[in-house]
Amino acid sequence: MTAHTAQRFSTPDHSAVPIMDLQDYANPATKGRFVRALRDACHHVGFLYLTGHGVDDTLNADVAAVTRAFFALPASEKRAVAMVNSPHFRGYTPLGGELTGGRADLREEIDLGPERASVLDPEQPWQRLHGPNQWPEELPQFQATMTDWADQMDHLGRTMLRALAEGLGINPDHFNNWVTPDPEATIKAIRYPAPTGNEQPQGVGTHRDFGLLTFVLQDGVDGLQVEGEDGTYIPVPHLPGSFVVNLGEMLQIASTGYYKATVHRVVSPPPGVERFSTIYFYNPRLSATVDPVQLPDHLAKHASGGSSDDPTNPILTTYGDNILKVRLRAHPDVAQHHHSDLIAANH
Repeated sequence: MTAHTAQRFSTPDHSAVPIMDLQDYANPATKGRFVRALRDACHHVGFLYLTGHGVDDTLNADVAAVTRAFFALPASEKRAVAMVNSPHFRGYTPLGGELTGGRADLREEIDLGPERASVLDPEQPWQRLHGPNQWPEELPQFQATMTDWADQMDHLGRTMLRALAEGLGINPDHFNNWVTPDPEATIKAIRYPAPTGNEQPQGVGTHRDFGLLTFVLQDGVDGLQVEGEDGTYIPVPHLPGSFVVNLGEMLQIASTGYYKATVHRVVSPPPGVERFSTIYFYNPRLSATVDPVQLPDHLAKHASGGSSDDPTNPILTTYGDNILKVRLRAHPDVAQHHHSDLIAANH
């Protein structure tokens, strides 16, 4: 571990977001310390900055550039790839079109996922999520850049899952078995506009992420905040060359609560400023069943239990059933247009 990492992580209340260098995992001399520090960060905070991640800096810059270029397209070009056109929840969502906690978020976004053929006669409801993306025709570099980024991010996701498994003293490939051969990895590119008037709307409301791992590529405008142990919110500002990484509820469940899926939010930028981010969600394959692992005794005594504490949002057996439920609630227009038969069953 670098001295900077150790200094940031050693705060007594674990309230700071630690900075970790993945190159320490690749070095046999520092691998053990990295694994232990990663385990502790994910137990106490659930968020970290990751440097030395191996994803090409130029590619990350290209991702940020095409994200901005997409949102600069004319409204008609963005509407041409509207999510409401897609039964697979892929495409563009305008301002206020996605809900968090039942409230509209002040952001516009485009959602992408694994490029697949549609399932014409699905045996399971979650198979409706299989399908193609919608790509903006007027911005051909968008598809090429995001596809290249997804390939590199998949490798990073597998490396982090291996390190997280090692931290629990289980088979290093245990979590990777849930994403092999076909993870439900998704990308969300987001623009948060400057608010108007005196109201401070939510950029994204308070929530936990649902999958395994989230990697956030931020711009230089603050907005992401993570809930501390005392209930106050800690800013997570931009750190050049890093990803912000946080854990989802699937890892909290898998570790019986030893790993922490932390509540977080995004506040809207100040007047006159807009904010951009591009997020890679690394999730199990849709057919995966996520069961708790057997923790060693010295870790099990510190595990709080991983089940959902929200009676309105129970965790289902198969990952695909869970993420379909999330999509139906977050995008009611898509649900009504394409999946009206499922709405009653998911409320």
